[in-house]
Amino acid sequence: MRRNPFDNIEEMLDRVSRQVEEGMTAGGLQVPGSVPVDVADRDEEYVVMADLPGYETDDIDLTLSNGTLRLEATRTGDAEYAEGRYIRRERTETSASRRIRLPEPVDEEAVAAGFENGVLTVRLPKASSGEDSKRIDIE
Repeated sequence: MRRNPFDNIEEMLDRVSRQVEEGMTAGGLQVPGSVPVDVADRDEEYVVMADLPGYETDDIDLTLSNGTLRLEATRTGDAEYAEGRYIRRERTETSASRRIRLPEPVDEEAVAAGFENGVLTVRLPKASSGEDSKRIDIE
């Protein structure tokens, strides 16, 4: 008896579906080059926490424009190793980015950001309006 060729396709789609579902239940799918974030709604403000291990404050560009928080980080490796030569070099230039659409307008003048132990925390107090772009300094 000959096997239906569409059975293979159906099995493959079932495997892919299971992998997606497992990824979703494990906290969401992580896209390469994106920054994992938590966004909390705390009544009077939104709090965004982003993992950026290995980055420095100067490596991070954070802007707020039209209700979207844009986070971009770029890290470059040192050109030379002071104590010898490299045998293997995998930690060179790295970049990551994320755009987070906020459900409500925020008070752009009161936005604050801090960076500690590789975790960026942005506090965005809710407001009634806001349309302009504003660069956010990280403390």
